[in-house]
Amino acid sequence: MPFYEELTVFTGNANRQLAADVCAYLRTPLGRMEVFKFTNDNTFVRILENVRQRDVFLVQPFSHPVNDHVMELLIMIDAAKRASAGRITAVIPYFGYGRTDKKDQPRVPITARLLADIITTAGADRVLTVDLHAGQIQGFFNLPVDELTALPIYARHLAEKELRDPVVVAVDIGGTKRARDLAEHLSAPLAIVEKRRTGNDGVTEQMNIIGDVAERTAILVDDEVDTAGSMLGASVALLDAGVERVYACATHGVLSGPAPERLRHAPIEELILTDSIPVPEEKRDGKIKVLSIAGLLGEAIHRIHGGHSVGEMFERP
Repeated sequence: MPFYEELTVFTGNANRQLAADVCAYLRTPLGRMEVFKFTNDNTFVRILENVRQRDVFLVQPFSHPVNDHVMELLIMIDAAKRASAGRITAVIPYFGYGRTDKKDQPRVPITARLLADIITTAGADRVLTVDLHAGQIQGFFNLPVDELTALPIYARHLAEKELRDPVVVAVDIGGTKRARDLAEHLSAPLAIVEKRRTGNDGVTEQMNIIGDVAERTAILVDDEVDTAGSMLGASVALLDAGVERVYACATHGVLSGPAPERLRHAPIEELILTDSIPVPEEKRDGKIKVLSIAGLLGEAIHRIHGGHSVGEMFERP
């Protein structure tokens, strides 16, 4: 395996603060790169330093506006490739379009697979991401994919609270594995909210709670909070089932559309998110806590660059 002498981190406009924090962890300056739009709405990228044979990491979550940030990453990859970078790793803390990972309706695309093909064709050599919506997305790429999880980060935060009789609750059956992993970290039992999605507008019909939650402190867990419909419905269903207090955690705080208003009225004492994508101040209130994944990404980048195991980061003694 080739060894790359120099490690360089660049970023687009999706989350410059996270990229800067990653570089602070790595004790290396953020690479100099111009990324902007011309007046005709075309995206322009120019690398302002030598990257020949360097180990290049491009930090770019697919946050709002998603299509602009996807295009920025593709052009950054192409620019690095044409500048003779030794290896190009696309660091995508939030992989947008992750929900379209299968054909669940007639005549619909599998956009997550399409996006994987485009990133590969652009010239990326590997991908580093965090908490994909569906694990099978890793298999959409014909190149190495390292999927990290922020679960230990918010597990530590929750453990420090010493909650009384906690029970970890998956917001739907598809998120059971994530909830089970958190339950193991907290030595807590598991419950599941059974729900039925009624359309493509984010509206869901909550069904019932599977598991014993009465007189406990519930911890809802999901990979992302988009319109917050699932979190709101699940928290109300839990209270109806006899839960005393509700906490919630998710890696990606998309918080689109009615999410801030729904969360303000939801019976959730604290919603724990990460900075995988920016959480604007106007969308926060006293119940939202944002934890950083800069150290998580920085350590993974350090290990990838040095040829060390990334999986060992999550091995428990």
